[in-house]
Amino acid sequence: MKTTYKKIGILVGALMFGLSINLVNAQKISQQSSNVKIDGTSTLHKWDMTSTQSTFSGDVKGNKIEDVKFVLKATSLKSKDSSLDKNAYKALNTDKYPDIVFTTSSLPTSGSATVQGNMTISNVTKNISIPVNVTKSGNSYNIKGSTKLKMTTFGIKPPSVMMGTIKSGDEININFNISTK
Repeated sequence: MKTTYKKIGILVGALMFGLSINLVNAQKISQQSSNVKIDGTSTLHKWDMTSTQSTFSGDVKGNKIEDVKFVLKATSLKSKDSSLDKNAYKALNTDKYPDIVFTTSSLPTSGSATVQGNMTISNVTKNISIPVNVTKSGNSYNIKGSTKLKMTTFGIKPPSVMMGTIKSGDEININFNISTK
């Protein structure tokens, strides 16, 4: 019986040592700067909205950035036209759902990859794929990517004005550039 307890104790000790090594090697990273641009079309003209206000966090473990979370305040997206902004916020229902969130289990620490993750917009979450390119410089990372989405996929009715005579297209393009420290 004592031998069994010794074996269990050794096993628990080895597991704790392994966990502590992983914790020591983990590097928490957060955003230093970001630039997000969303562009689309309408029956009248092309449009775009940009934001430099978001949060990013993750844990670097080996050659991966794990537990990635990116949050963008929807009302931080601005265009050159305040009425476009107002219509976009209304379509996104920002009064009830102020954040656009993307989470993924991991990103590479360098190179190109297509990552799977969950995007939540207006309280609708969908699993999506996003091609990214990650560049490492010391303990900092630059993450760039671009993806196309349809607003209706997230239950968003594309905005329209003038009794529907000017309508936004359903497809949008999202470009992002995030620097971490």
